[in-house]
Amino acid sequence: MRRRFCSPRDWKVSLTLGPWLACWLMRLGVASLRRRDVGREHFDACVARGERIIVAFWHGRLLMMPFGYPGQSATILISQHRDGEYIGRIAKRLDFDVLRGSATRGGARAFRQLVHTLREGRHVAITPDGPKGPWRRVKSGVIELSRLSGMPVLPVGFGAFPHLTLKSWDRFLVPYPFAHAVYVWGPPLYVPSVLSKLEAERYQQQLAEQLDAVTTEADRLAAAARGGA
Repeated sequence: MRRRFCSPRDWKVSLTLGPWLACWLMRLGVASLRRRDVGREHFDACVARGERIIVAFWHGRLLMMPFGYPGQSATILISQHRDGEYIGRIAKRLDFDVLRGSATRGGARAFRQLVHTLREGRHVAITPDGPKGPWRRVKSGVIELSRLSGMPVLPVGFGAFPHLTLKSWDRFLVPYPFAHAVYVWGPPLYVPSVLSKLEAERYQQQLAEQLDAVTTEADRLAAAARGGA
């Protein structure tokens, strides 16, 4: 009988050491950034009102988002494909709670758990265009999650200069060490508990526009800071 080939990325040592090394590099990288926050009062105001927040950001800006708001933790939905196992282990090391699921595998169960998580008083982090795109297109799940939970969606953008943009579907951004970095927080989006399919699509479009706006502003401010350094 032929032995089944096991990729090195699936070795137990890889699954153990890989996430540990990634977390170490991420923490080292974020510590080197010259950081600025814009609009973080939107987050503070929601928390002051006793609201739990659905933090939304584009998938391509995922890398530094775990450090967006020090002292706050959240639950994050991660797909069940193989890469999700690495991402999930990294997220846990960064003190996130992890739910596994996607639109095709385990999604309904995970979605119900996200609603329960918000109602229990914990923030949720979502990439509305993840895990596989289309690029920067908001899917319906985040709007439905806000509608059912009664909690607002808060758009966040991250930009850094200089940076590397990977040739992936999401144009994944990796800031260089000591780069100028900016987090931009937009105003919260509140979704009513009752709305038609057409209205839901309008909220999807509105959130996409907000996410594009905060991400573009973060990129602009990061580049401007570099130019003025």
